[in-house]
Amino acid sequence: MFTEVAPELFVLSEPLSFYGFQIGRNMVVVRLPNDDLFVNSPAKLTQERVEALNDLGSVRYVTPSSKLHGHAHMEEYKRVFPDAELFAAPGLDRRRTDLVFDGLLGSAPDSRWAGVVDQAPFLGHWWLTEIEFFHRPSKTLIVGDICYNLGPETPLKTRLGMRLLGMYGDITVPRDIRYTMKNETAGRQSVDRILEWEFERVIVGHGRIAERDAKRRFRDAFDWLH
Repeated sequence: MFTEVAPELFVLSEPLSFYGFQIGRNMVVVRLPNDDLFVNSPAKLTQERVEALNDLGSVRYVTPSSKLHGHAHMEEYKRVFPDAELFAAPGLDRRRTDLVFDGLLGSAPDSRWAGVVDQAPFLGHWWLTEIEFFHRPSKTLIVGDICYNLGPETPLKTRLGMRLLGMYGDITVPRDIRYTMKNETAGRQSVDRILEWEFERVIVGHGRIAERDAKRRFRDAFDWLH
């Protein structure tokens, strides 16, 4: 169900097909010191998952990474966990007018999780601002769609397709992100801010968790930004 990848940090990985390619998706849960749960990119709820979350703590803060990544099931969390607060990434409040958000994610973390989880926006893209998170105690960077990390664990079709797209074998930035940057300087400044965090692990929205030499690999993935 949930894998504890570090103390108080849990990941649920599940299949996800995107245009016929199996890329998977990762949901991240951080247990705060008071046993409140910070949930990023929430997966669809099942009875088993509800029970597992209740075993971990109290679902309190539910966050996406962007207006595209990690918002699909937020309404379920509000229904099943009435005390949970929903937070919108930039633009999501306009896209999901069916939801009532308790706060907006920006360049600084909410004071209730700031001591454990930091955050920063990835800026400069033409139509998407993504919020990246940093779990301080475990030195873990948590991203959504700005990086993938797809390797031999994926089906053959995905491996072949990702090789053609230059997105196979390591932390890579999707070409659609690279080719639709509006302001590379802003993107570079965003990456430089993220690199100020002393992270040793990267949890991507799609693909394997990067454990070895993760910061260097993340930095290399953005060498194209000037």
